[in-house]
Amino acid sequence: MPIRLEVWGDYALFTRPEMKVERVSYDVMTPSAARGLMEAVYWHPGMRWSVDRIHVCSPIRFTNLRRNEVKATVSARSARTVMGRGTGDLYLCTPENIQQRASMLLRDVHYVIEAHFDMTDRAAPGDNPGKFQDIIKRRVRKGQFYHQPYFGCREFPVNFKLCEQIPDCPESLKGERDLGWMLWDMDYTDPENIQPMFFRAVLRDGVLDVPTLESGEVHR
Repeated sequence: MPIRLEVWGDYALFTRPEMKVERVSYDVMTPSAARGLMEAVYWHPGMRWSVDRIHVCSPIRFTNLRRNEVKATVSARSARTVMGRGTGDLYLCTPENIQQRASMLLRDVHYVIEAHFDMTDRAAPGDNPGKFQDIIKRRVRKGQFYHQPYFGCREFPVNFKLCEQIPDCPESLKGERDLGWMLWDMDYTDPENIQPMFFRAVLRDGVLDVPTLESGEVHR
């Protein structure tokens, strides 16, 4: 069942995994970020979202921003040690672990996400595609969500509405642009060995077509 969702915001950060220290955004929203955004609006175990294409409705603009980030994490080994001894700290002291890092963000972003959902074997007997589609459209019109949708980081909230008509492609995005390898999604088939999956992203007249897993264009 197809759904078109128009989303926009002031900033976005879809972090490239190859950048280890300071965050650098992909040129456009990734399929996994689009799927997460759709799930923030409506998720149900009886359905699974799939992103078909992403329309880029505003010119791609970058800006730099310095943000406070926590530089450390609580490791599982430390947690086990503290639990075994019965003493120690199971928290991070934020003032002691803050570090300023630069991020290359997207600004003034505007997309239309074309997606559909498939029924899963966890659907209840009374569940059906028409029911889910009605619920989704009603929630979008009312601005409802399970948690605030965001563009890559929680600091960058998303505005959204149902798309009645796809905006025209910006002049700067007409033609074909190779965006390189982009994260498609994560493979959670083996919880002990979660693997990223990538595809060759090409923007054609402002439209990013997202291949299916069965297409052979998605690689681990």
